[in-house]
Amino acid sequence: MFGLTFADAESDLSDADAVILGVPFDRTACLKSGSREAPFAVRRASYCFERMHFEHRPYSINVHDLGNTDDFYLSEDMMDDVRFLLSPAINDGKFTVVIGGEHSVTLPAVECHGDVSVVSIDAHLDSRDEFMGTKYSHACTMRRCADVIGTENVYVLGVRSISEEELESDDPVPYIDSYTIMEKGIGWAVRKALNAVKNKNVYLTLDIDGIDPAFAPGTGTPEPFGLTPMDVKHTINLIGKRLVGFDVNEISPPYDPSGVTSILGARLIKEALAVRSKFI
Repeated sequence: MFGLTFADAESDLSDADAVILGVPFDRTACLKSGSREAPFAVRRASYCFERMHFEHRPYSINVHDLGNTDDFYLSEDMMDDVRFLLSPAINDGKFTVVIGGEHSVTLPAVECHGDVSVVSIDAHLDSRDEFMGTKYSHACTMRRCADVIGTENVYVLGVRSISEEELESDDPVPYIDSYTIMEKGIGWAVRKALNAVKNKNVYLTLDIDGIDPAFAPGTGTPEPFGLTPMDVKHTINLIGKRLVGFDVNEISPPYDPSGVTSILGARLIKEALAVRSKFI
């Protein structure tokens, strides 16, 4: 039904090449909440597009929409449910797409995938050890991922906001700031990240604030001087056959009255699915 499932996600789970899971969780949001509303908004926006994919013809992939997790209060409960819902699909070799929610939804998906590298597009490094009394804050996501897969398998692109704690860490998460990417190009940055990480398979996480707020205003922590939507599209294509999972997080529909940010999130999910379809 329109808005309740992602467009064209018509396959039975047993026949699906890819699954989509919504995680309406934003309990650790530290500025503006509302990303819990994004799974519905992004699914609704997915109907803006033609079934045929203009750049990736022919394009065919069987997709099943798993629906949403419950609306939990505790991060730990949310993560348990994500693991429960995604693990069978991953064990069956399916590509996964997660629609957040806040950035903390990434950790359980990465844990399910196991030996992967994580490339993150984000305005923030998200590598604090703890924030506002919890180690599972959205400001700690890359630190928690590094705990699971090693710092050598984490790389962040588009950063332009870092705390002193993160800069002074004994085990800093590697990153390339948006200013360097503007100078040297997204292709250079993605190749540098892919050459640096050790695990072959790549999980790409997109915090929508990694994109400049001129293109994606509907987010809780907007930062000027970000990447462009075309940069993200190019990143997905460059990762190519190494891409095993993708998420879009931190879209906040209450701050997106025109719906343009949800539309962009939906279109980038379709991009990831199209790229994955080439390697089935």
